[in-house]
Amino acid sequence: MNGNDLTKKDEKTHNNAPLIGIDIGGTGIKGGIVDLKKGKLLGDRCRIPTPQPATPEAIADVVAQIVEELSARPEAPAEGSPIGVTFPGIIQHGVVHSAANVDKSWLETDIDAVLTERLGRPVEVINDADAAGLAEARYGAGEGVDGTVLVITLGTGIGSAFIFNGQLVPNAELGHLEVDGHDAETKASAVARERDELSWDEYGVLLNRYLQHVEFLFSPELFIIGGGISKRSDEYFPHLELRTKIVTAELKNDAGIVGAALEVALHHKLAK
Repeated sequence: MNGNDLTKKDEKTHNNAPLIGIDIGGTGIKGGIVDLKKGKLLGDRCRIPTPQPATPEAIADVVAQIVEELSARPEAPAEGSPIGVTFPGIIQHGVVHSAANVDKSWLETDIDAVLTERLGRPVEVINDADAAGLAEARYGAGEGVDGTVLVITLGTGIGSAFIFNGQLVPNAELGHLEVDGHDAETKASAVARERDELSWDEYGVLLNRYLQHVEFLFSPELFIIGGGISKRSDEYFPHLELRTKIVTAELKNDAGIVGAALEVALHHKLAK
């Protein structure tokens, strides 16, 4: 093998190297080592309950614990490699602009800087729904789909990710669109269905109104539905009357971790 062959091999290994992804949630913080070729975790996830109150210092400490545990594994990425992190809020230029499920002290905090300083290595933070959407578009139900793909997660609220030709358009808060005079997620989220004791038929009708509105605004090629309620899609999909193809998400609970690692890999040009 000559020198050029070795260089090409090193570049290929560099581009395909695994990275750590961390998914910060309101109740738990999860992390894993991600195989960026396959979009799958290498080994088990590591999970620690979200500290209360979920202040920047407390969350940074838990993220550091998870990174330390993952870094000790045989399949761990190279020491000092960048880390991708999700956060349940609007992130713009590394700064938090909303914090619904964590402590309000996060507002206007430079989370990139906080975690980079705490971990002593580069950190890239992305909105949690955006991360899940990015992963689903690259490795899941949206793989290979051109045009606009909208990933909609139905849970406590309605999360969304806007993907165009495989590229993320960040911070698309489509759950807050107004439908029939209401913030859509107050009527069509999974929690709203439980709160209002809606039958699946009734819920399907409300969700259909929301999705038809989104469809009218953006004319997507594909809707991907995520969140725990996606497991029951056979109960409400029959009530949806859409032009757009609609499917359920494939990556499930690993989507945030995988998307976080993919985002930092793309940012540092470690993935194509």
